[in-house]
Amino acid sequence: MRATEAMNLTSPHVVRELLRRHGVTLHRALGQNFLVDANILRKILDAAELSPETGVLEIGAGIGTLTRALAEHARHVLVIELDRSLRPILRETLAGVENVHVEYGDFLKVNLPALLDAYCAPLCQVVANIPYQITSPLITRLLEHKASFTRMVLMMQKEVAERLLAKPGTGEYGSMTVFVRYHAEVRLVTHVSRNSFLPPPKVDSAVVRLDPRAEPPLPVKDEKRFFAVVHAAFGARRKTLLNALSGGLGQPREVLEPALERAGIDPKRRGETLSLEEFITLSNELHGDLMEA
Repeated sequence: MRATEAMNLTSPHVVRELLRRHGVTLHRALGQNFLVDANILRKILDAAELSPETGVLEIGAGIGTLTRALAEHARHVLVIELDRSLRPILRETLAGVENVHVEYGDFLKVNLPALLDAYCAPLCQVVANIPYQITSPLITRLLEHKASFTRMVLMMQKEVAERLLAKPGTGEYGSMTVFVRYHAEVRLVTHVSRNSFLPPPKVDSAVVRLDPRAEPPLPVKDEKRFFAVVHAAFGARRKTLLNALSGGLGQPREVLEPALERAGIDPKRRGETLSLEEFITLSNELHGDLMEA
């Protein structure tokens, strides 16, 4: 058997042989496409800026390519892997790597706070090639626990990354954009060709870095109301902001118009043209009016 230290997991030949030897069949439903591009791996590590004091959460180990690289730079790596059929491969590729714990389970269902306390705290980052089929709920859950993380470096489908990075007024800009920007600063690390994976997926990818915010860019009077305004504004993209809010919030136009005027926002604008700061300002102005309505 090839020694773990000499196993180059970014070599397509090595990966094919590894999978063949273990009789592993890839599951398209689980988004199993393994990174075989050493240059992209290096860019992910550079963006993470790991230190010997850092704990890392990785979601989806695959065959352990990123896991081993993370373990070389971090204090400890907590991996949450759904596919138990990969256990024999990970046992081989992570042999001798003592600072990795693999938890087999569904990331959306595991007791995340308990696992982070046990294996990642107090200084924890997320670095992962995330399963593309659960990208939105996965990012939502991470941001719900953003106080636990100093940084998130995530590989995702290119189209999803474009939504997170989109500017107001573009077709990609939506409620998910605003949600993520509310919780974190977002920047592109690199684009990733589908040819960087084995087997190649049908889509290209991108690596994005999220730096969680301690506070939103402006004070928010009522967070629940803020997100209700955002979802109402994007719920009817073809309508004017005034009509979208009236329908989405169930409020008469005469209640909404004064708040829009105080916020300095033209009621004829479309919701997708508002910046994060404008949404915050509007929700704050609407807060008192809607409470009284």
